[in-house]
Amino acid sequence: MPATDEITVTFFLSLMPTIWPWPILIVAQVMALVGRTGVAFSLLVLFISIVSAVGLILPVAIAVVAFGLVGASLLPHLKGAVAVIGHALLILWCLAIGAHLLPGFKNLKVLDQVQAGVGSTDFTLHLNLDKPLVFFAILLAWPRMLHGATQTKLVPLLAGLLLLPSLFLLGLSLGAVQPEFSVPPWWLVFALSNLFLTCLAEEAFFRGYLQSAITLRLGAIGGVVTASLLFGLAHFAGGPALVVFASILGLGCGLGYYATGRFWVPVAMHFGFNLTHLLLFTYPGPA
Repeated sequence: MPATDEITVTFFLSLMPTIWPWPILIVAQVMALVGRTGVAFSLLVLFISIVSAVGLILPVAIAVVAFGLVGASLLPHLKGAVAVIGHALLILWCLAIGAHLLPGFKNLKVLDQVQAGVGSTDFTLHLNLDKPLVFFAILLAWPRMLHGATQTKLVPLLAGLLLLPSLFLLGLSLGAVQPEFSVPPWWLVFALSNLFLTCLAEEAFFRGYLQSAITLRLGAIGGVVTASLLFGLAHFAGGPALVVFASILGLGCGLGYYATGRFWVPVAMHFGFNLTHLLLFTYPGPA
């Protein structure tokens, strides 16, 4: 095994005594994606029970989770004004829990002020307990998210895929990133966290749910564009440039979802972009 792989595995294994509950959550997500809903939610209950027992989720957070998931499960059965209010509450719940604003969650810090490469700024990583729950709430409220496959529309798919490298070119021209090939020893924990604890939740909310719902009202163009802009605005804390970059990334992922109707497509696009950013450019930005 090459030295770099050995270092990566050694580093990952060194974290296992503290991160071992998260693989249960990841398996729960995978089970949900393949349609094993009962198994998925059984594993989710097991995960929440374990992290609660070790003090990472407090009783107030369990109440928040129960409120969100039970409410989400009722939404497909509501109609009229009650359904509108229910969806508004779901959106607020997802935004608050995704932004780590709700109490009782102690997201585990696994990387503290590390650098991907010599030219990169410091980076800190937490294993989220709260944001991944958005995926499960959306799955309950909007089950069509996983059943929207359609005949692939090649033109919008290619347009979406081309936006991703174009976004790197834009970042290079504005100095937001610089070329830097690096494989940090923590790339594996980053990849698993980014894919399952970030991309899956964000794509479920913005593409699987919001884009789909808005499309029913405003048509495909309105759905893709509006969801992309909302995705950008969700990154306002990073400044105006990040809002623009995130909107373009959202547009690319939105086109991928519209073109295929397959939820895994925008997830793969989002994750592929983030992993490429880590491995080939300064991450999260130049020092």
